[in-house]
Amino acid sequence: MSAVAGEKRKSLHQGMLIGGLCLAGGALASVGAAQAQIRLLNVEQPQNAAPATGVVPDGLPQAQPEYVPANAAANSEIFEEAEWADGFDASFVDARPLDKTAPTVSHYSVSYIGQAVQRYENIVAQGGWEPVPYTSKPLRVGMRHSALVPLRKRLMAEGDLPVSVGISETFDSFVDKAVRRFQLRHGLVADGIVGKTTIEVMNIPAVERLNQLRINQVRAAELAPKLGDSYVLVNVPAARIEVVDHGMVRSRHTAVVGKIDRQTPLLDSEIFEVNFNPYWTVPTSIIRRDLIPKMQEDPSYLADNRIRIFDWHGKELQWQEIDWTTDQATQYRFTQDPGDGNSLGSVRINFHNKHQVYLHDTPEQSLFGSGYRFHSSGCVRVQNVRELVTWLLGSTTPEWDRQRVDEAIRGGAREDVKLKARVKLHLSYISAWAQADGSVHFRDDIYKMDGEGQNLVGAQKIQ
Repeated sequence: MSAVAGEKRKSLHQGMLIGGLCLAGGALASVGAAQAQIRLLNVEQPQNAAPATGVVPDGLPQAQPEYVPANAAANSEIFEEAEWADGFDASFVDARPLDKTAPTVSHYSVSYIGQAVQRYENIVAQGGWEPVPYTSKPLRVGMRHSALVPLRKRLMAEGDLPVSVGISETFDSFVDKAVRRFQLRHGLVADGIVGKTTIEVMNIPAVERLNQLRINQVRAAELAPKLGDSYVLVNVPAARIEVVDHGMVRSRHTAVVGKIDRQTPLLDSEIFEVNFNPYWTVPTSIIRRDLIPKMQEDPSYLADNRIRIFDWHGKELQWQEIDWTTDQATQYRFTQDPGDGNSLGSVRINFHNKHQVYLHDTPEQSLFGSGYRFHSSGCVRVQNVRELVTWLLGSTTPEWDRQRVDEAIRGGAREDVKLKARVKLHLSYISAWAQADGSVHFRDDIYKMDGEGQNLVGAQKIQ
């Protein structure tokens, strides 16, 4: 490239950056005006609430929205490699790094979500965000494409991409980190690649996100007073488990929860026991829905999976004694022996409930790597279950440490350990939440519960 051409290219990039900054500055001024006119509807704020920016006493931060209205951009479907000198800055730091130690729901959650409601009211008042166009192949770092203009504006709308980086058709390191941050906030695989799934989530209208926040503000207000300082929280829409110890997240565990037609129940209970190398007693619902059809297809299914049949007096039966064309099998007890392939894996965690559900390990570890983790019949499968068990037993029954947990599992013998002090457990449905760092998180309304209670928090659903 000649020196003259280089200068022209530099001037062009500077002009695009300045133009983007001017556009962003004008949009922020509009948001500021809208924010001054729109009040949060029926949201309790701390008594010593701070102004719209800054930090209140007790460290409760106020949201600082960054929003740029998106304009239509032609999608020419021309993919080019970007110049690596254009905006690839290894020292780039996210404006708002996500807080990994803050619980999903806390004493201040209602206020955090209230601040988010105000931000999204402002976005909706400005017309929301324009959809990001689909492209024939995924967008990723190093590309040039006309779709990068609306993509950048979309990332700026919720503050994932700082306005200061400007508008261009380059997928640089700034966009890459912003995309990953967006994906993390929405429970997607944070690979920085903008494909169909990421665009589908980006194109959910702002008004739907606003309604989602309002509904979950009520849920958080109901849940927060129940939590205490230490507990286990299963958030079903997120398919995630949080272990909170003295108000801080000690560990998070990917979970597999109930299918849409076999939902994990929502309840508050207490964990009281851990079973090592457990037998699995097949619930009646699974006998009817799964086991009978499988035996009709393959009579060796029970033997292949080490499942035995007993009557309720303890007498063992053979599969030939049951009429598999009827529901007769539901009158018996089916028990799977411990060991490899056991549906509960190596550990079962018991809590009182009427639904015959529990937390447990699983031999199907590959499911934890999926973005869609709604596969169970109501129970909750726990990734890295040994870490959870070590905390449960160590916090209440001190002679149990990680080494002893490993030994109990490795030994293969059935062992039941009761906790000396029960641990609170909450199976909850939080599909949107906000945290002290200003980040706002969303998950799919997998069980279609967000349509309930649309008139809560003093606000009608916005059409």
